[in-house]
Amino acid sequence: MARGEDWSDTELDAIVADYFAMLRDEIGGISFSKTAHRRALAERVDRSEGSIEFKHCNITAVLEELGVAGIRGYRARANYQDAILEAIERHLDRDGGRDLAMVPTASASTIRIVDVPGIELRNEPPVPTVERMVRRFDPVERDMRNRELGLAGEHAVLNFERKRLDLAGRPDLAARVRHVSVEIGDGLGYDIASFSEQGDDLAIEVKTTRGVARTPFFMSRNELEVAEWMGGGYRLYRLHEFGPKPALFTMTPPLAESLRFTTETWRADFR
Repeated sequence: MARGEDWSDTELDAIVADYFAMLRDEIGGISFSKTAHRRALAERVDRSEGSIEFKHCNITAVLEELGVAGIRGYRARANYQDAILEAIERHLDRDGGRDLAMVPTASASTIRIVDVPGIELRNEPPVPTVERMVRRFDPVERDMRNRELGLAGEHAVLNFERKRLDLAGRPDLAARVRHVSVEIGDGLGYDIASFSEQGDDLAIEVKTTRGVARTPFFMSRNELEVAEWMGGGYRLYRLHEFGPKPALFTMTPPLAESLRFTTETWRADFR
């Protein structure tokens, strides 16, 4: 196909497959060259490297909507067409969504502390095709059900808290940090029992996602009630972009000052 014409389904399928191959390597900690991938793909689809890179950035934008942070260095460009959405959907259908559910390992020493995201103002309404894909591959539901991902995030925060207290000159407290959701169970409403540097108790609920900071998440009624009851002794740790270089922001009650809570499930009892 001549350059300048619309991308064919075959070309789009090739670039999406190549993107996910790089993303799997990045999540798995395997080194790769984006330049080498672009050049190899350019020979297969007869497109310029710049055009390929632009499409990679489009794919990143779609994946962020689906709750998965894209390849580092390919910044999201949201002015994409339905054809690339359909190619991504074809890929996810073929692999059963496994590329969205991969669980990376992350070292606590790499966690970046970032600010709580601010209010997002959309200049344009969401693309209907994207809304449909989000319903099909719901990132909130996927993260909630991915127990392996949740446990990996909790272990990362457990190590992070111990290191934080060690560096603060409180190895005595670091030794007492506990993974209570594993030791006792989920009914407590939080995952990690830690401490402030002054020795005050901290109850930490960990919410982990491979998505970006603004990816929504579920909180149970019990978790929310515990947060409000514990007040200043409670922290919500939102661990996002979980992978080789995860990021973390923390929130303190009242959570409703920063989060909008929407009821999405109902308990059904027989009359």
